[in-house]
Amino acid sequence: MTGTEPAVSRIDTSRPHPARVYDWFLGGKDNYPVDEELGRRIAGLQGDAPRHARANRRFMERATRAVVRETGIRQFLDIGSGIPTEPNLHQIAQSVVPDARVVYVDNDPIVLAHAAALLRGTPEGVTEYVQADAREPERILEQAASVLDFDRPVALSLIALLHFIADDDGAHRLVDTLVGALAPGSCLVLSAMTADFDPENVRRGIEAYTASGVTLVARSHAEVGRLFKGLDLLEPGIVSLSDWRLSAEGESGDEGPVSLYGGVGVKS
Repeated sequence: MTGTEPAVSRIDTSRPHPARVYDWFLGGKDNYPVDEELGRRIAGLQGDAPRHARANRRFMERATRAVVRETGIRQFLDIGSGIPTEPNLHQIAQSVVPDARVVYVDNDPIVLAHAAALLRGTPEGVTEYVQADAREPERILEQAASVLDFDRPVALSLIALLHFIADDDGAHRLVDTLVGALAPGSCLVLSAMTADFDPENVRRGIEAYTASGVTLVARSHAEVGRLFKGLDLLEPGIVSLSDWRLSAEGESGDEGPVSLYGGVGVKS
């Protein structure tokens, strides 16, 4: 599923990549000068950008545990997985249910180069990696079906992905296609950037990304809500990531809202 072409030979270090910029925000080392340059520019314009990245990561952890405990789901499809940063989604899920099956999907060759770190799971569970673009949902579903049983519930994770895909570039078709393929009882776990809380700094961040050739889209609360159409939201609904079940996981409150909405929807 991971392909055979050496990943390192296909890494484009002349342009920043969202996964590598995110890695820099999280303090990782799997990024290049072009990614660090954009990351520093964003941090200079929007000083709390690294805090937002950390909040997004913690949301993924809390949401994954909530899905396992409250829905009993044992299968996960994580699209836009990014560079491995512990704890990874499969580590969280398999720490609760060791037999969880996880498929990661990303299109950055550097993620492929580190895929081995994503594939070390429990003996009872399964982890696999698919090299594919998120805009190819049919291909993703076809390849993931060798690991996941789509006749049974699956948790679909679109964490910090859709703000890199505009509506006219197929964001809604992507979600509709993927969710449409899921069995009843499945979940959509999603986080997406918004300008609702800090419009000026978000605008500056979007301009910096755009100048580097990276699409970045901010969505309102209502626009993020439309991505969950037809799904039943778990409490507390769609909120800033800093307000999504912090107390339930024993985390202390963050320093105000972050410019990302998050939520978990269940397919009935």
